[in-house]
Amino acid sequence: MIRCKMAIARLVACFILYSSLGHIPSSLGVILRTMDKIVWANEFEPIELTCLIESISTNNPRIEWKKIKHGVPSYVYFQNRIAGDLEHRAQLREPANILIYNTTRSDTAEYRCEVAAIDDQRDFDEILISLAVRVKPVVPRCSVPEAVTVGTSTELRCLENEGFPAPQYRWFHNSEELPQDPKNNPKFVNSSYSINADTGGLKFRRVRKEDAGEYYCLAKNDAGHAHCSPQNMEVYDVDVLGITLKSFGAGVIIFCLTAWTYHCFRHGCFHKKSHNEPDYNWPAQTNAVDYGDADEGHFRHKSSFII
Repeated sequence: MIRCKMAIARLVACFILYSSLGHIPSSLGVILRTMDKIVWANEFEPIELTCLIESISTNNPRIEWKKIKHGVPSYVYFQNRIAGDLEHRAQLREPANILIYNTTRSDTAEYRCEVAAIDDQRDFDEILISLAVRVKPVVPRCSVPEAVTVGTSTELRCLENEGFPAPQYRWFHNSEELPQDPKNNPKFVNSSYSINADTGGLKFRRVRKEDAGEYYCLAKNDAGHAHCSPQNMEVYDVDVLGITLKSFGAGVIIFCLTAWTYHCFRHGCFHKKSHNEPDYNWPAQTNAVDYGDADEGHFRHKSSFII
């Protein structure tokens, strides 16, 4: 009798422990599980979101899928048919999985599988799955200077903004990949470049003659890769003779301009006439009365005398 009571007590304890861990006998409730709660998929490739019914008593449970993006839910599977933007791109597979034929970047969201079983004591369960769609990079935009001078600094740039996750960048010189750290490769140990794999920048602190050649950049993530067309960069020595000749030519031009300006000042080219200076080109005018010529005055005098 005592042994029987102890066995019953153990059975009750096991049931309580089993229930506390969330494991309820199949006759008492519906239980769901999934293979992966975080799912990655490549764009334009199929992916299946699993919603497995571990236990259930109801013969025809109600199954629904919802898509939650930016906190806003919308139906994916409702009233026994695919709905929303997956209407022609997905199907429900037994027992309650969703198969997406060709995923797109817009499918990145959270998906919730809900199962309601009216004949079960626990009549509802749900599972939340996060789907992230990888996007292959497009051809990056590369910027390579056409010509630089030995000893100067310069930067080559590479940018791609379509890929997801954000791609990592690699640089190639004459079809050979540049190591991330040149100090670890004997061939590039004397190079002064540095590569930023996150931003795509290739910087040279001091350009060498050996740095001349063709460059292209490759953007890569888990979905794929793409690279730009090779672009040529020439490296020139410092042209001391050319700089000297240019400086001499500039000095000659400055000297000629100075001499011409001095000559013009000396010869009054820039002389401005003062308002107080008399103008000798015009006869001076007075306020005196013009009596005519001397003969006319003499004739008048004679005529008056005769009368």
